Amino acid sequence: MSLNFEFFYDWVQENLNINLCAYKEVQLQRRISTVMRGAGASSLEEYAVLIDKDEDVRRKFLDYITINVTEFFRNKDIFQDFEKVINEILVPRFKTLNIWSAACSIGAEPYSIGIILDKNNVEIKNKILATDIDEPILDKARRGIYKENEIKNIGNEDLAKYFVKENNTYMVKDNIKDMVRFKRHDLLLDKYDRGFHAVVCRNVTIYFKNDAKDDIYRKINESLVSGGVFFMGATESIFNPKEFGFKKLSTFIYEKI
Repeated sequence: MSLNFEFFYDWVQENLNINLCAYKEVQLQRRISTVMRGAGASSLEEYAVLIDKDEDVRRKFLDYITINVTEFFRNKDIFQDFEKVINEILVPRFKTLNIWSAACSIGAEPYSIGIILDKNNVEIKNKILATDIDEPILDKARRGIYKENEIKNIGNEDLAKYFVKENNTYMVKDNIKDMVRFKRHDLLLDKYDRGFHAVVCRNVTIYFKNDAKDDIYRKINESLVSGGVFFMGATESIFNPKEFGFKKLSTFIYEKI
């Protein structure tokens, strides 16, 4: 079956304000085909009508395309490196921190950062900015309720300190929730705020074509103050950091130079 992806990309750009052209084609088109069939559509034209008319279909499309897979302290050893950078480099250098968690999905990442800051008594200038392209996912993040598999990297002591257990779910306590501000932001289309001491953007750029990825790296660099850091995911790396104004601090952490 031949699918009209050109039509669908244009339709999504116009109606949902998402630039699918920046994503890697083979992976993206496979995902679109799968979620389209799951919605019962036999063509992308038919699927576009369903997305437009049915909020549930639209939410499932956005969830599937924007890859909302995450957990607290994902790749825990790497998060320990980030905590070390906060304590040994950022706090001595800047005292109070301004942090952005980009493509934050269901909120596990910014809340993880909040827990690190609380445990280390780190002061922040503003609330942690947590952004994502998917508004329904941001609503879930604001609620701060998680399943056991999403908090599996958190020890019992921290679970008791930072979460309230309700049946088989865990709710983030208000003192951590209050450290985070959520808003919608598209890494490809929207302007980036500036003045950050750390930007956390993990396991996202792997889905983009090289041009889009390079543009994101440049804009993240511009959003950081000199000496600020960019924290990436375990499947990502910048092969030529100097080209984007960075130097490598560790495998997945880069400093703006």
